[in-house]
Amino acid sequence: MNVGRPDADEIPPHFIGYIGQVTESDPVAVLAGQIDVTAGLLRGLSDTDALKRYAPGKWSVKEVVGHLADTERIMAYRALRIARGDETPLPGFDENAYVPPAKFDARPLAELVADFRAVRTATLGLFKSFDGDAWRRRGTASGKPISVRALGYVIPGHERHHVEILKTRYGLA
Repeated sequence: MNVGRPDADEIPPHFIGYIGQVTESDPVAVLAGQIDVTAGLLRGLSDTDALKRYAPGKWSVKEVVGHLADTERIMAYRALRIARGDETPLPGFDENAYVPPAKFDARPLAELVADFRAVRTATLGLFKSFDGDAWRRRGTASGKPISVRALGYVIPGHERHHVEILKTRYGLA
């Protein structure tokens, strides 16, 4: 479905870069294809290697994968609420605060990737269910206006952002 690109007034400034990562016109098709690319990038990486951090204080590979799943859950939840016409302002979240209690490093990488794949399957089902009206609905999250359409681009753009970091800073290829 061609939902059209979001207009500037439906995108919080901190998400512009993520949306810019998605040049395709169908964000659902991007969501459908990219999970295999990301999983392929991580395939063969040992649990020990997945503990790698590119610098002190930075997330491990496992924490990046866990962060991707957590963020996608939150963004999809926002899209659901807004698509269903819920006008309640949605709170922000501090992704840095989510990582330590999740203890991603204690979990096998394969389990984290499987979890991320399950989240993506649910996200795809949700976004495929939206009609044109739902895609155009707008709400408020983190004190900023945002649309379902913008969230549909933010999710794959956020993943592309982190995959690029995995390639350039963690040396994955």
